[in-house]
Amino acid sequence: MLDVRTPGEFRTTHIPGSYNVPLNALREHRTELLAHPDEEVVLVCRSGQRAREAERSLADAGLPNLRVLEGGIVAREESGAPVERGPERWDMERRVRLVAGSVVLATGLIGIAVPGIHLVGTSIGAGLTYAALSNTCAMGVLLSKLPYNRGPRTDLRTVLAELRSTR
Repeated sequence: MLDVRTPGEFRTTHIPGSYNVPLNALREHRTELLAHPDEEVVLVCRSGQRAREAERSLADAGLPNLRVLEGGIVAREESGAPVERGPERWDMERRVRLVAGSVVLATGLIGIAVPGIHLVGTSIGAGLTYAALSNTCAMGVLLSKLPYNRGPRTDLRTVLAELRSTR
């Protein structure tokens, strides 16, 4: 089971026995992952979107036997299945709402004194609309790169060694 969320998200909640291989690392090292799995590989993320992206990437590289955990870690928690918990952190979606809402609120208030500043808030609204329509989130990607959101870096060599040892 490969969890493609960020290390910070993985530390907060993950499925026991799963391995954290963030989506960007998975894309970068997908050929190295081809050497291991003969059995089924289950891909996990928060809701299923990133896991589907990982599935496409690994399938394009030739990895067979891929499955996405439908509904992701959210659905697993709601079903009552076991999860391991670490320090509580806000979900990336919540952080995006905080940043976007704060920018819109601030530019709306500042716009009373500074003409035209409201266009910053308008551009945030346009970005959120595009994010909903395309099912992507540029702000989430940018926020995930901040040190607080990264958490400990995944050591892919260790993950690959553990995968080989479980054959």
